[in-house]
Parts: sequence; structure tokens; C-alpha cells
Amino acid sequence: MPVLGGLPLAEIGNSALRMLVDQMSTEKLSAKTIENYVAAAKLVVASAVDAEGEPLYPRKWNDEFIGVPIVEKGKQKRQTVTGEEITDIVSRSKGRYMVLFATLAGSGMRIGEGLALKPEDFSSDCRVIHITHAIWRGKDQAPKTPASTRDIDIGEPLAAMLREYVAGIPAGHYLFATASEKPMIQRNVLRMLHSKRKVGFHVFRRFRTSILRKAGVPEDLLKLWLGHASKSVTDDYARQLREDLPFRQEWAERAALGFSISKPQDVLPELLQHAIPKLLNLEKNE
Repeated sequence: MPVLGGLPLAEIGNSALRMLVDQMSTEKLSAKTIENYVAAAKLVVASAVDAEGEPLYPRKWNDEFIGVPIVEKGKQKRQTVTGEEITDIVSRSKGRYMVLFATLAGSGMRIGEGLALKPEDFSSDCRVIHITHAIWRGKDQAPKTPASTRDIDIGEPLAAMLREYVAGIPAGHYLFATASEKPMIQRNVLRMLHSKRKVGFHVFRRFRTSILRKAGVPEDLLKLWLGHASKSVTDDYARQLREDLPFRQEWAERAALGFSISKPQDVLPELLQHAIPKLLNLEKNE
């Protein structure tokens, strides 16, 4: 939309996608963004099938004719932030936003995984976060990949904040929820993040990865915590390290956060406003 939106699927071919690429190039979109949008258009065309599952509009795509730019990874713009910048983002955020941004930066989890968190997703001391689901377009679903279902070990400073925060939220409720108790919407959270610094959510994962690498964390643990799949037989043989909780937590403490967070009690006033209004209403009604 609006370049292709008014066309029937039968008319979406190489020429139509070339028109789309020309428009995106004129508007100075990056090579990677153009590649992603063209791929999405191709998937829409391929999704139309008959009763036998055969494609209604088979296509032989010609990316050279379409003009899809070559993505050079070395030239891609990847936003990064320093520990001081993370500290600034967290310190200037309030309540649930402060906890969410600190959790993303201190764990390396994806934003959808963070928005899906509930009290039961934490160990009793909040030193381990169990990633079992994620929010995508407002819906609770399985994580992005099989490797995304995992445990993330975190250091004590962040765990202390989370213990205070999680303690005030009933089981089964989202930690980062709207007034209607639904998970917060990514674009609204991004708007709040942009009010502190013009960056995307992925900077938190990049930041955490850099902290873990600097600390010399074993690659097996790094892959576990970030939700990346094993790629070799050696990785599979070393899987028992992932089940060694003392070993994991020792490395989590050694890596530290790389940024500073407020004291746990600083979270409580905002928490009382956002996390348990329903309980207060239930008590009033009774």
C-alpha cells in the first residue's frame, strides 16, 4: 500500500514489483528494508492456492529485473548504545517502562518475549527467566524459533528489581500490561522509548551481546541466553553445560549488567498504580 494495494493478485508480477522497488528507492529506503518488503509481496502472491494447495498465480521471480538491491551486511546501519546511554534510558523512564527497558538490556530477550512475561515465568529468586511464549501483533504465541524457548540467567541487581516488581502482580497477569490487562502494544512502548532516545528495541539485544562477549562468556551460554540455535555437533555435546545452573549463574554475575539501575524501591509507587488496580477494585466490591 498504496503502490500495489489496488491491484488484483493476478496482476502482481515482476513488473509490478519493479514499480514498488522504484517507489521505495525514490523514498530512500534502505536496501534491507526494500528486500524485506519485496519478500512480503512475494509471500502474499504465493499464499493464494486452490483446493489442492496448488498456487493460483505461480511466478518465476527475477530479482535482477525487479531491481532488488544487494544487501551488503558490512554497510548495514546497526544502531548501538553504550552502557551510559542504557543507564540514561532506564533512569529517565518510570515504573513499568523502567523495569521493561532494564530487563531487555540486562537479559538480551526480544521485545515480544519481554511483553509476554508473567510472574510464573521467573524462578523464586528471579535469577532465572523462563522464556516460553512471546507477543506478536498483540497475540500470545510460541516463541520465534525452537531455540527461543529457553532459560535466561540474570545478575542480582536486576533480579532484585524484578523481585520487587513481580511480587505485586497476580499469577497469570502480564507484567507489562495495559489498564485492560492486555499486553502492552509494541508501537506504544517504542514511542515511549523514542521519547528517551531514538533507537529501536534491537539495540538492547546488541548491547547485551557485547557485554557477554567482553566478559568472555562461553559461546554455549551466549547462544542459550540469546535464543540462538546450536550449529555444530560440538554444540550438542556441550549441551550439559546449559543444565548446570551454578555454572550459568556464576557467568551471569561475572558478566554483570554493564549499566546502572535505580534501587528496587524506586519502582514501587508506579507499580502500585499500574499492576494491581483490579485487586483493589475486587476488594472494594466485596
